Amino acid sequence: MSPSPHHEDRARGYVVPIGGAEERTGSMRVLRRFVKLCGGRRANIVIIPTASQLADTGDRYIEVFKKIGVANAISLPIGERADAERDEYIEHLDGASGIFMTGGNQLRLSTILGGTLVAQKVRRLNAAGVHVAGTSAGAAIMPEHMIAGGSMGLSARADGVNLAPGLGLTNALIIDQHFSQRDRLGRLLTAVSYNPFLLGVGIDEDTAIFISPDRVFEVEGSGNVTIIDPEHLSYSSMDRAKKNESLSLLDLKLHILSKGCRFDIHERKPYPPK
Repeated sequence: MSPSPHHEDRARGYVVPIGGAEERTGSMRVLRRFVKLCGGRRANIVIIPTASQLADTGDRYIEVFKKIGVANAISLPIGERADAERDEYIEHLDGASGIFMTGGNQLRLSTILGGTLVAQKVRRLNAAGVHVAGTSAGAAIMPEHMIAGGSMGLSARADGVNLAPGLGLTNALIIDQHFSQRDRLGRLLTAVSYNPFLLGVGIDEDTAIFISPDRVFEVEGSGNVTIIDPEHLSYSSMDRAKKNESLSLLDLKLHILSKGCRFDIHERKPYPPK
């Protein structure tokens, strides 16, 4: 699923995948930057807590956003597919300047939201200029292709990753979260080996990338972002590898970015902090 066509008179909204476990007290750099982008005190944040099975997840994020200074924050308790077709939830989304998807289980998020009016509305609003952030599972579902699970470790292995359709806010990246903390390099390598068109993006906890409408992103937060660029991949053994066998991937490019570093998705070029 590709991003919705954008409006010629309006820039797309930012897409903000967060690696999970973002600070919700203290400096809260990632969330504060998202709120500022959405209008600061005048922001209208709509929270989608569907990935979580904890009943208070939405309310806890309302408290966090209000602590930052947001006057209007609401959570949509979408727990089953029928909820994602409710007119009042669509109306709340229509008034949003920012949409925030919480963490939890990304397959729960995709199986409940996939193909619904809410999913369609999120894509169309982002194309019309509304900013969309997601943490952990909420980050994983953002691309066209979603990492749904896989093995831990440094090694790329056949069958080392499980993929599912994502929300389609970007079709150029595949995103993994809790990246360093959960040792997920191997499964991201495996994911990009399926189709070297995609850039692999591994985002650490308390770290985010702010993807601008011109397809340049900047890193915010306390951790690293790992970029795997397979554009010049000269050889992959994926097509002949047996189950759980180690893969050969030759001529990959690897970038490690920290706060303030930028990356041009179209040019596939990293930049140091300004």
